[in-house]
Amino acid sequence: MKHRMFLSAYFALVFGIVLAACGDDTSSSGPEDGENSAVVADTTKITYALKRFDGPLSNPHKGFTVPTGGAWVFVPEFEYGPYGSLNNKAWDLVSYGSGHQQWNKLNPAKGVYDWTELEKLLNALAEHNMGYALRVLPYTPSFIKSDFPPEEDYDWTPPFVYEMGAKKIQIDLRGTDYRAYAPVWDDSIYIWAAKEFAKALAEKYDGDPRIEYIDIRTFGEWGEWHTSHILGSEMPADSVLIDMLDYYASLFKKTQLVLPSNGFGDVYTHALELGITKRDDGFIGIPGRPDTLLRAYNANLPTIAENIAGYKTMLTYDDLIPGGNQKWTPERWVDAITSAHLTYYVLDQDSDCGYNFYKDNKALADSMTKVIGYNFTVAKAELVTVASAKDTTSTLNITVENTGVAPCFFDVYMVAEFVDSTGKALAPIGETVRIPKATFKDGSSQDFSFKAAGQANIATQPGVSVALSLYESEEAFKKGQNPTVRFDNEGLLENKKLLLKP
Repeated sequence: MKHRMFLSAYFALVFGIVLAACGDDTSSSGPEDGENSAVVADTTKITYALKRFDGPLSNPHKGFTVPTGGAWVFVPEFEYGPYGSLNNKAWDLVSYGSGHQQWNKLNPAKGVYDWTELEKLLNALAEHNMGYALRVLPYTPSFIKSDFPPEEDYDWTPPFVYEMGAKKIQIDLRGTDYRAYAPVWDDSIYIWAAKEFAKALAEKYDGDPRIEYIDIRTFGEWGEWHTSHILGSEMPADSVLIDMLDYYASLFKKTQLVLPSNGFGDVYTHALELGITKRDDGFIGIPGRPDTLLRAYNANLPTIAENIAGYKTMLTYDDLIPGGNQKWTPERWVDAITSAHLTYYVLDQDSDCGYNFYKDNKALADSMTKVIGYNFTVAKAELVTVASAKDTTSTLNITVENTGVAPCFFDVYMVAEFVDSTGKALAPIGETVRIPKATFKDGSSQDFSFKAAGQANIATQPGVSVALSLYESEEAFKKGQNPTVRFDNEGLLENKKLLLKP
């Protein structure tokens, strides 16, 4: 008797499962209210076809720059600019501007600061969706072209610093008969004035979204922390350099700080401990220079580089002169980017703003926009919609790869939405996903799921598609702004959303 009861229950259970699996309509009609019943659900799966984007792909907070000395770059009269007569397509690759400012122009008198021209440049760049890499120089030997030239031509330390008693020293310019004067870099008055300027700079610009990063250019020629060409001038002791790094780090809590090219040894180590990254200006020309940036990359910080000279100049170098420089080659250019895991790199540093470089190397340069820094590619995408009499749930499962050579060094917010053919949002799919900065490593992939429940079956309605977006802030998404970061996939809409297609 017990065996017969067990078998009856067993077959009833199996029969019920089979009916549910077969989608028998009778299981969804069910008994009267208040009784338990099985509910039949219809499942729809859409697998999306995905291809890499065909063409260059610039994105914020990474990529290539060109020298951007002033807002005049963006006027038609400047033939090498984005609106100039040469139709300089190198600007299609440029994601941020870079250049130097003179300390004496920004700080003309004690306690007086003039940001007027810098503001014009920052606003012009912002209008073109570009930030600015700022470096304020105290000195440049580039303009020493006669015996004792006017000091304002090369010494960009504000005159009031010397009027307060800061010392200067006579120097000779290497390889010439020219003479001039240079600051005594560890003079206490000079150090005080440099710190006062740093304080004012931080009060004005720390966290300003228009500033990409700031070099700490307090010492040496071009502020590069060396005195290679100004004979008779000496750099301060490491303790002085480290003190200046500590001071800058105490002021700048949001904007990325950068140690100049010739900060090495214990100074470099201390900078990394403070979260200050490193740049190098000897690329292509000096063998092994990309390796100097690996310490910054391993410290989870963005790496930055410029070449030892402009593109046309480097082409004239012999292949390798002992103690000299290597010429530019495509292989060395690619190696510089990949070996140093570069996030930021100069496209060319001559006044022609990359025009000749891009004319000669367009295909290569286009391809490297997807290599330098982060590069997010959707590798898999599937939408599963389960509809029943009680509810409809849509789940979007995606796999994203970072195919660049560095992490993304800012928070990214990923959004999935049901949209119409123009990309206009109809309904969200799940919650916004935050990817914390520096966590999505280069060469890695991550899986994400977006689940929308309690909606009508919008996923299967005519004209409805799925779009993915990447934002720099969740607030921008909530305000209905367009995304700022683009996926490396075909299907990018004008508003930078990625429209997924079956």
